[in-house]
Amino acid sequence: MFEKGLLKDRRILITGGGSGLGAAMGRRFLELGAALVICGRRRELLETTAAEMRALGGKVDAIACDIRDGAAVDAMMEEIWREAPLDILVNNAAATFIAQTEQLSFRAADAILGPTLHGAMYCTIAAGKRWIEGGHRGVVLSILSTSTITGRAFTVPSAMAKSALLAMTRSLAVEWGPKGIRTVAIAPGAFPTPGAAHQLRPEGRDDGMSARNPLGRVGEHRELADLASFLISDAAAYINGEMVVQDGGAHLRSSGAEDLLQWTDAQWEAQRAARARS
Repeated sequence: MFEKGLLKDRRILITGGGSGLGAAMGRRFLELGAALVICGRRRELLETTAAEMRALGGKVDAIACDIRDGAAVDAMMEEIWREAPLDILVNNAAATFIAQTEQLSFRAADAILGPTLHGAMYCTIAAGKRWIEGGHRGVVLSILSTSTITGRAFTVPSAMAKSALLAMTRSLAVEWGPKGIRTVAIAPGAFPTPGAAHQLRPEGRDDGMSARNPLGRVGEHRELADLASFLISDAAAYINGEMVVQDGGAHLRSSGAEDLLQWTDAQWEAQRAARARS
C-alpha cells in the first residue's frame, strides 16, 4: 500500500534503534527510501544493526548516546546537523519492568523515567530548537503505550512517563504546528520483543495475551512499522497532536496488568531477585 519512495530524502533519527521495534521501524523506513541515524547506549549492538541495515541498501549512521544526559543529546544533534538536518525524530527508547510500586527505590524509578521521559524530552527539544532556528519542517513520532488511556498497575513510572509524552505531543502540536513541525504518537499493544519479554513477562506470569486480545493475536512488527511510516510521511500531513492506538482492541477489555493482582509475596520477591541479578 506504500509507494516505494514514500520517505525518499527523509533523514530520520530513531532512539533505541539498535534492536526491537526501533530496528523494525528502521528497516521499513529504509525500504521506503529514508536515510537513518540510530542511537543507543550499546555501541557494539548499534554497529551490528547498522551493518545489517546497510546490507538492505541505504544510508545508516550509528551514534552511541545516553539520552538520559541532556548534554550528550545536544552533542549528538550537533554531530547529526553537521552533515545535514534531521527531518524526523522517532522517540522509541524506553525502559520498564514490573514492580510493586511501594517497593520501588528512587534509583529504580529514575531508571525508567530517565530514558522514557527525560530522554525523549531532551531529544525533542534539541531537534525542535534546530528546526525552528533553521526554518526547517519536521516531525516527531513518539512510541507511547495504552497505559496513557487505562493507567497500568505495577508499571507506574512507565505509565507516568508515557502519559507525560502524550501531553508533550498534544502541547507541541499547538506550539510548534505553526512553525511547520508535526507531533504524533502511537500507542502499541503487545508487539513482543526479547527485551520486553524479559522485563514484563517473567517466568510464572500468565502469558495468555493472544487469547485475551479481541483479535486473538499479538501484533507483528511490520504492522507497527507500516503505521509509523504513514504517520511520519507527507500522506499524514494533516494529522497533528494525535495518538493512534494499535493494539487489536485489547485496551477496551483490560489494562494488561490484572493478572499481577493475583501474585503472591513470594512471586514478587522472586521477581525482585531476578531483576537484581540481571
